[in-house]
Amino acid sequence: MAPLSLCINTQTPLVQFLGPPDGTLLDPASRDPTKLETLREGVDYRFSPGGVTRMVYPLVRRLLQEKVISEAHWVALNPHAPPVVRLGEMTLHNVAIEGDRMAGYGAVKEAIWGRIHEIDAGGRHDDLFWSEAFSEYAYYNRRTAELIGALDSEHDFDVFYIHDFQQMPVGHMLGSLKPKIFRWHIPFDASVFPEEWRSMLARYLDAYDVIVVSAASYADSLAALHPKARVLRLYPYLDPADFARPPAKQVAATAARLGLAPADRVALVVARMDPMKGQHLAIDAVARLARSYPLLKLVLVGNGSFSGSSTGLGLSKSAAWRHRLEALVSERRLEGRVLFTGHLPQEDLDCLYERCQFTILPSVREGFGLVAVESWLHGKPAIVTARAGVSELIRDGVNGLLFDPDDPADLARKIRALLDDRSGRLRARLVRNGRSASRRCSLDAAAKAEGELLADVTEA
Repeated sequence: MAPLSLCINTQTPLVQFLGPPDGTLLDPASRDPTKLETLREGVDYRFSPGGVTRMVYPLVRRLLQEKVISEAHWVALNPHAPPVVRLGEMTLHNVAIEGDRMAGYGAVKEAIWGRIHEIDAGGRHDDLFWSEAFSEYAYYNRRTAELIGALDSEHDFDVFYIHDFQQMPVGHMLGSLKPKIFRWHIPFDASVFPEEWRSMLARYLDAYDVIVVSAASYADSLAALHPKARVLRLYPYLDPADFARPPAKQVAATAARLGLAPADRVALVVARMDPMKGQHLAIDAVARLARSYPLLKLVLVGNGSFSGSSTGLGLSKSAAWRHRLEALVSERRLEGRVLFTGHLPQEDLDCLYERCQFTILPSVREGFGLVAVESWLHGKPAIVTARAGVSELIRDGVNGLLFDPDDPADLARKIRALLDDRSGRLRARLVRNGRSASRRCSLDAAAKAEGELLADVTEA
């Protein structure tokens, strides 16, 4: 198969621009590509936290390296960025919409997110697709589709790869007969969708040749909603080469700087500040165990998503959720036992993985949960909510510990099992088998599967 020309579309951009320290902005009117290599990471820009950087970016690089694709153009929402950015062999194209329209788009996106994750009260937003705000959501997707269409006229793409629910209408709006793949990254449970949403969702999804989901249960639910859809389950993935043990001195220095003493027994949660991430469940579990385990500390790593950042949509939910968590810590008298680090650079995060005794994925509902795979690759046991897509890879007590987020005491029981594992046999078993399970979520496995998918849709 000849190398393909690929167009990728995500909401979250790969790169967020911070602006020079003197406050001047990159020229937003320039059509000359900004070369990222001429700018300073951490000063002028940063890579977005989360799956776009940890998952999609390494895959694109691998597909370019293996000549599966010849060029990649990446279109994303990025209102505070130059229109075109060159990053190695990739070209990033940034979409900006007016601030008043951004508010409507954000409201619709959050309403869909809340209903899918079951943190939005039933009955709210049933008429979402006929609301005034929905016109702004449609407007953003139309602007994105128009940019992709213009790029297609110039580059003649072989395939379009659209990512996640925010971009769902793009395939329908493109008006192209070329192959389109849609990857749905969050949970898919058709039973939580209002009846009023179903026909619109099916219409949008019908525009795609293949819909990729992260768990078998999501594939079953999508097939029930839209029997004609071609659905493929592909696990999310990480590159094991990105995971190396940091030096002991660096680990000790980082732990001390963040407020951890050498004797502390550390439980680590890595997740953005969002109600569906379930940090409150971890705080509750530590409160139940605090008297019995005086050296137990909970470290909460994470800040807001792109939607909540000043370089993104500027939504305030992350700050509001952290405030509620801090109030809960005070209420449960856990000051000094629960540490909030905010966003950390990767080297600090690697040190915390090395320093912790185990990790917790406490989400109320989770599309997949790559942090469990990160934990395995760092050689640490993972306690995982049964409502995460990754839970279908976990055998309780064999390669991880599962807990029921609806049972307030269950997470505390699983933490206790690890803290009381004086022989280390449970821990060793979970680490050994977890590392084995992580191979199913490796970049090698993904490159093979995604390469076969691209070949299949373009040769059909």
